[in-house]
Amino acid sequence: MNSRRAFVMGAGAAVSSVASGKAAPSDKIRVAVLGVNGRGKDHIQGIMALPDAEVVLICDPDTEVSAKTAAMFEKRYKKKPLIEQDLRKVFDRKDIDAVTVATPNHWHSLAAIWACQAGKDVYVEKPGAHNIYEGRKLIEAAHKYKRIVQHGVQLRSSEAIQEAIQHLRKGTIGKVYMARGLVYRWRPSIGKKNPEPAPPTIDYNLWLGPAEQRPFSRRWVHYNWHWHWDFGNGDVGNQGIHETDLCMWGLGVNKLPDKVTSMGGKFLFDDDKETPETQSSTYLYTKENQMIEFEVRPWTTNLEDGAGVGNLFYGSEGYMVVKGYDTYEIYLGAKREKGPARRAGGDHYANFIKAVRSRKTSDQNGPVETAHLASGLAHMGNIAYRLGRQLTFDPVKERFVGDAQANAMVTRKYRAPFIVPTNV
Repeated sequence: MNSRRAFVMGAGAAVSSVASGKAAPSDKIRVAVLGVNGRGKDHIQGIMALPDAEVVLICDPDTEVSAKTAAMFEKRYKKKPLIEQDLRKVFDRKDIDAVTVATPNHWHSLAAIWACQAGKDVYVEKPGAHNIYEGRKLIEAAHKYKRIVQHGVQLRSSEAIQEAIQHLRKGTIGKVYMARGLVYRWRPSIGKKNPEPAPPTIDYNLWLGPAEQRPFSRRWVHYNWHWHWDFGNGDVGNQGIHETDLCMWGLGVNKLPDKVTSMGGKFLFDDDKETPETQSSTYLYTKENQMIEFEVRPWTTNLEDGAGVGNLFYGSEGYMVVKGYDTYEIYLGAKREKGPARRAGGDHYANFIKAVRSRKTSDQNGPVETAHLASGLAHMGNIAYRLGRQLTFDPVKERFVGDAQANAMVTRKYRAPFIVPTNV
């Protein structure tokens, strides 16, 4: 973006009184939602349910999508939202305090970084980054511009899951040596579609953003971008980020692992998906003597102790099952005797707004670091899968050891002007 750097130099003047922490408590935080075809609708509902925040603007590169969403918004909330097609114009507005990012994955980190540079706080959908490099740059931007960046891993705000973590910390299931993440989702064939002219309602250049230029196709616009490497990260980088995050949180590790291997493939459908339907990845923390297993399955499959999307933690005295976003169960000993269990949710949007008001990252349940680490774990598995071999990783340098091919996949080739900068 040609004007981005010049604008950033004056970003302090562009921050409204609420986002800078100077507003009266009665002032509502004014939020813009970027991307309203899918998760953005949930963002609208979540923010509008809060007493001290409101969605005032919606932004989408497809004007048909934004018009339909605006009509639903007006019908439900009895007010008209502002509408923008280009997210860069949103960042230039002085009347916006925060943005939520619900674009396709390949836009997440760049949109969030530009928002930070413009003095906006950010709620960014998972994965917080489309590759490992972007996640580290997002952390740097959040810290440099002193912005609240909340990652959309909602289970971190669940009271039950917070309690589950405390059980793991205090040894209820003994020494915790392994976490297992599960994503068993009904994912049917997406068929095959040829390139075609982009509809006049879509600014396709904006939709592509950082990705390489290619003809428009319904094979990725709007939802099925999840299954194409240039835009998405497969199901481990979709639903799976909730579980990769919980695996690391439960094990108590705050860095990426040092060994990874992954296998899988497409066994069911001859369709346009590039990402694997079925994928099994194993991650090893050598010094910590812990490991993570992660499995993605499509279509019809079994559950594991009732969990189809969730996590299992294995310890020397028992194991824990986490189901979805709000339930855990503990089983102890060889006879699997029932231990503590609970079901209780939480409000991740309310937690974000709380931190925006307090300006304290310590108030956040899903801080920016989770956007990098949870996403990075998924990216490591995908890189190992695509290269077809076990990889060794340096978690300090965040580079693969002696592997130029793997390191080339730590980042991507960006299409100007949609470039994640080296110096944020």
